[in-house]
This record gives sequence, structure tokens and C-alpha cells, in this order.
Amino acid sequence: MNRAAVIVGAFLFAAFLLLGLAVHRYGEAAPLWLVDRALVNHGAIAAWYVTQLARFYVLAALFIVVLAVAVFNREWRGRAVFSLVMLLLSWRAADFFQHVFARPRRPDWAIFHETSFSYPSSHAAIAVGFYALWAWLLARAEGGPASKVLAVLAAAIVIALCWSRLALGAHYVTDVVGGVLLGAALLAAGSAVWPEINAQRRKSRA
Repeated sequence: MNRAAVIVGAFLFAAFLLLGLAVHRYGEAAPLWLVDRALVNHGAIAAWYVTQLARFYVLAALFIVVLAVAVFNREWRGRAVFSLVMLLLSWRAADFFQHVFARPRRPDWAIFHETSFSYPSSHAAIAVGFYALWAWLLARAEGGPASKVLAVLAAAIVIALCWSRLALGAHYVTDVVGGVLLGAALLAAGSAVWPEINAQRRKSRA
């Protein structure tokens, strides 16, 4: 097991929990609230379309596409399955911790008022746990310029998704940071555990 990844994951998860406890008790810090107010409703229409990239119907479609890759492409099977596991973990973990911290949504929303709890941002967690993972996988792939272009696109989606939640007033800055920390913590833990799972699977087949 990759001990460095375990340590990094534990550190990120601890930071996520501490930030959640801080915002639950004290709310948004005044300087960050100024950032929140400065970003909301700027480019809201564009942000609305971008934010759909982490909605259920888009994620369901991507799930099917990646599952097809896992079924029909032996070389990419392990990586595809790992990305699907990370997608589900990031998504469900963010929903779970939203109920744990029970932080209300901010009042100055744009376009659509979301009524679920606020910390952490599930969009940000998915952006890191799924899209950032694919950016890394594609950047390391030997697929020529096409894979590098797709890697840049996936990385841009990560940034755009986080921005969209602030432009729509759907989350505070700390919600987005919390989502990034949670997604990164899960990704670090997954990268430490997954090679062990693959090794055990190969042994059982042998």
C-alpha cells in the first residue's frame, strides 16, 4: 500500500473535517463573504450550463460511457472502473457529509434556489474525484495529442465547475474548498487501496 498516499489522504480529510466544524460553528469568515458576494451573478447563465456537468443526468450518461470503455477496452478497464468507483464515492460522501454538517444554503442565489444542505459542495467533490482523475489519467496516457487535449478539457471542467457554484450563489467559498478537500482525500485513499485490490484480483485469477 502506498503509505504516502494514505498520509496525504488522512491530512486532506482532517482538513475537510476541521473546515466543516469551523463553518458549522462560526459561519463564513467576513473576508470570504466579500469574495462570495463579488462572484455571485457574474456569468450566471454560463455557470448554469457548466454546473449541469455534475448533475445526475450528465453523470449517468458519463457512467454508461466509461462503463462501456471498461467492458470493451481491456487496457483501460482498471482505470475506467476505478474512475467509476471514485465518482460514486465522491458523490455519495458529499451528500452524506452535507447532512452531517447541515449548513444552510446562502441566501443570495442566482437563477435557481437549491434547498439541500451546503457543506461540502458535491459538485466540487465530483469535479476532483472524477474529472480531475480523468485529467490525470489522460495526461499520462500514450494517446498522442488527442489525449492531451482531452486532459486539458477535463482539467478546465474542474475549475469551471467550482466557479459555477460560486457564480450561481449555490455555495460559499468554504463549501467549494471543502468539496475539493473531500474529493482529493478520497482520491488519495483510493489511489493507495486500488493497486492492492488489483493485485489480489490477479492472484485469485492465477
